[in-house]
Amino acid sequence: MRITGGQARGRLLTSLKGLNIRPTSELVKESIFNLVGQDLTSLKVLDLFAGTGSLGIEALSRGASWALFIDNSQQAIKLINKNLKLCGYEPTGAILKRNLINELPLKNPLMKKRFDLVFIDPPYNKSLIPPVLRELSDKELLSTPAVVVAEFSKFETLPSISGKLQLVDNKVYGETQINIYRHGDD
Repeated sequence: MRITGGQARGRLLTSLKGLNIRPTSELVKESIFNLVGQDLTSLKVLDLFAGTGSLGIEALSRGASWALFIDNSQQAIKLINKNLKLCGYEPTGAILKRNLINELPLKNPLMKKRFDLVFIDPPYNKSLIPPVLRELSDKELLSTPAVVVAEFSKFETLPSISGKLQLVDNKVYGETQINIYRHGDD
């Protein structure tokens, strides 16, 4: 699993075999950044169900100013930390260990920022994305404009509108489906 663009392009990230982490393939990752844009200069990024941290680190490589990674697995947290160090992005990345199944950690001071780009990549076929979309919209965690990228199984269906989020693009790559939502004006 490599960084596909930006300053750290080509850098190999660490992943663990057997861990309940399904890293985003390089093809899907490249496609995501073709959809959201290559230059992410100064954006604040939220990577939910972060796993290896691949998506948030890719955003940092493409110019994002800061990224918050949230995952429930202690092994994933260690892996994200290792990958941030490997790419030299420790100063621009923060990590929280939280279970996102019930709610986002809204009381944490790191969640007080407004995010420009959000990645949601939970385990497939567990219906975890719709409540996260609602919470992102309802709790005013997003900048205007902002982009939310949801990665999920091609067998799942997500809403086209969730609060102030509106679906603007959908792509299918093998077993993976990507929805791109916009919040606010373009």
